[in-house]
Amino acid sequence: VEPDDDADSYTGKIIDATIAALVAIKESLDPQTMKVAVDQLIQAKQIVFCGIGASGPVAMDAQHKFFRFNIPVTAYDDILMQRMVAAASSTGDVIVVISYTGRTREIVDVAEIARQAGATVLGITAPNSPLSEHCSIVIDVEAPEDTDVYMPMTSRIVHLAVIDILATGVTLRRGPDFLKHLKLIKDSLKATRYPVKT
Repeated sequence: VEPDDDADSYTGKIIDATIAALVAIKESLDPQTMKVAVDQLIQAKQIVFCGIGASGPVAMDAQHKFFRFNIPVTAYDDILMQRMVAAASSTGDVIVVISYTGRTREIVDVAEIARQAGATVLGITAPNSPLSEHCSIVIDVEAPEDTDVYMPMTSRIVHLAVIDILATGVTLRRGPDFLKHLKLIKDSLKATRYPVKT
């Protein structure tokens, strides 16, 4: 995006950049790593999603999807809560830490505390970052975006897509009988919606 771009130009550029980032992550994600991550999530005693800054809403979105799986799920974007929950975690818990750069000291500390407590730490972050060094499993995510200067855009969309992939993996592992449970949750919303106009 250039300073003199008009609405037509920057609209197209942002959408094209997002598509390119999603295509790149499609080609770079390791299916075996995704399988291992789903294996850990599906047998977790509890799942905690942690993110700060722009990763906070990604953690909240993950909670919105994963609560459906009959596993206790929470999400935190407050660093003090993240540290306390990490310290209180134990074997069988999965702490999912989300960070585009993997260089934020506070979230790296959370991962280290959770590992020391015995939890499995799943990182959705940049490869070879300080955060990745403290994770049990790392889903490497790279997006060509300078978040040191600009607000996160494509990186956030890519992280949301990774959450969708994990949620889909858990759904499929639950099997076709689990679809009745998902439908029951959706059906609970019918009374809150106006009918579709025809």
